[in-house]
Amino acid sequence: MRHTHALVGPLLQEFFVKHLLAHRNVSPQTISSYRDAFRLLLKFSTAKLHVEPVTLNVTDLGPDLILAFLESLERERNNSARSRNARLTAIRSFFRWIAVARPDLAGLATSVRAIPTKRTDRRLIYSLSRPEIQAILAAPDLSSPSGRRNHALLLTMYNTGARVSEITAMESRQIEFGSRSSFAHLHGKGRKERSVPLWTRTADALRKWAREQDKEPGALLFTNYRGERLTRNGVDSILQKAVSRAAGTCPALSGKHVSPHVVRHTTAMHLLQSGVDMSVIALWLGHEHLDTTHIYMEADLALKEKALNQLRPAGQTAPRFRATDKVMAFLESL
Repeated sequence: MRHTHALVGPLLQEFFVKHLLAHRNVSPQTISSYRDAFRLLLKFSTAKLHVEPVTLNVTDLGPDLILAFLESLERERNNSARSRNARLTAIRSFFRWIAVARPDLAGLATSVRAIPTKRTDRRLIYSLSRPEIQAILAAPDLSSPSGRRNHALLLTMYNTGARVSEITAMESRQIEFGSRSSFAHLHGKGRKERSVPLWTRTADALRKWAREQDKEPGALLFTNYRGERLTRNGVDSILQKAVSRAAGTCPALSGKHVSPHVVRHTTAMHLLQSGVDMSVIALWLGHEHLDTTHIYMEADLALKEKALNQLRPAGQTAPRFRATDKVMAFLESL
């Protein structure tokens, strides 16, 4: 049944402007993700139904059409199951709002929200060894301004484990330099803020870069040669050049695909291998749930080998404890 005054266009506009921006104050990344999802959905729907976008009704977007759209993402656009699920998240959010804003459409909203996400394979986390990441950090040419920027950028990525969106949006005032300790104040997903301590090496590189740039506190910390915000592709290009150059001194990097997210994984793995508690790593990375961070524990083969070495074969008893002279002396002193 087509409802009057239920055109998709006006309702989408209200959803984005009033609900997402004004009421929920979601991040620009969420807006971009949701926008792209609905661009694809409207393009698919109008082509399938042979209607103009301005005449598309919310009741046209039933569960059957939504499922056909999701299947087309994988079949025609070669999207992964994760990308498909991300599009579904945007659609579910819209219909969750529809159920409240338009109670007369609650039945439709419920049926769309009942569409399940697609199960995905849990991929093993891939990270770099310490020699590999150190070779990458040493790759930029410090004799040029771009090289000094790249050096500070890569150090910040590895030190903080920040997402690319957090790095590219970072402003000068988000770095707090202290005589003993320095910190990076990051704005993460869902506008959640966190502070990450900086190693002396990172703080020194950032301090030199900040002095060289001499920008206002609200200015972007890392920009391109035009003074504009670095894009995701820009950061990836900087990293790829560093990896290519580092492969000359660290052959293990040859042929490896190192993305900014691999650097983030590397930060987490190295913190874990250094004995940092999982809850601290979760705070460091800006993970909302500890389960997200636990994948690093599962991926760390060194920890698994250590646990295996501590496990005695069946039937083998533990050796009898024999106190050392120091232990005996301590006990006798009590």
